[in-house]
Amino acid sequence: MNKKLKIALCIILALAILVAGIGIWYVNDYLHADEDAKALLNGSSTVDVVKINDGLFLDGPGEDTALIFYPGAKVEYTAYLPLLMNLSAEGVDCFLVEMPFNLAFFGVDKADGMINNDSYHYDKWYLSGHSLGGVMASDYARNHAVDVDGVILLASYLTDNLNTSVLSIYGSNDKVLNMESYNDAKKYLPENYTEHVIKGGNHAQFGSYGIQPKDGAANISDYQQKKETIDSILDFANQ
Repeated sequence: MNKKLKIALCIILALAILVAGIGIWYVNDYLHADEDAKALLNGSSTVDVVKINDGLFLDGPGEDTALIFYPGAKVEYTAYLPLLMNLSAEGVDCFLVEMPFNLAFFGVDKADGMINNDSYHYDKWYLSGHSLGGVMASDYARNHAVDVDGVILLASYLTDNLNTSVLSIYGSNDKVLNMESYNDAKKYLPENYTEHVIKGGNHAQFGSYGIQPKDGAANISDYQQKKETIDSILDFANQ
C-alpha cells in the first residue's frame, strides 16, 4: 500500500469516527423530564400508568376517547406526563410514545401499535404532538385518515394537506416556534380548523423539562398553560 493511499484511508477513518462521535453526542444531548414529571410514573388515584412496548398508557376513567402523543424533538418523553395525566383524569386516555433517540422522525408509525391493538376499544382516536412531534403526528394522520378523528398540534404546524379536523395551540411568548413557517403552513389546514393562542404561554411549558434554549419567558404559570391546553383539547374532542 503506497503512502498516499495510507494517508487517504487514515483521513476517511478519522472523519468516520468524528461523524459517529457527533451523532452519539447529538442523540444523547436532550432535555430531561423534571422531578415533578418523574414522580407521576407510578400513576395517581385516578390514572394508572402502564408501561407498554412503545411508551406509556395512561388509563383514566374515560372509555370512549384516546389520544396518542408524540414528544418534541430531543425531549425525554416522560416530560409530558403532567399534561397528559391531567387530560387522562378528565376522561381522555393517553398513550405517551417513547421515540427512538428522542426524535419522532424515527417513529412516525408508532401509533400503529396502539390503534391496531385489539386490547383497546375506543370510539375516537386523536393524534397529537409537541413541536416536531406534532409534525410527525400529522404525517401519520395524513396516511391513516380512516383511523384518526382529529389532530392536535402543540406549538407545531402541518407540512402538507390534511383532511381531518385540526386543533392548533401555541403560546404567544413562544420564541422556538417559527411563526413564518407556521403562518405559511395554514394553507394546508382543513376547513374544520381551530386555533387557540395561550396569552403569555411559551414553548417549553407544554412539557415539564425546564427552560428550553432560545425560548421566550412565559408570563403565566406552568399550571395555567397546561390547564388552558387541556381545556382546549377537551372542547375540541367533545365537539
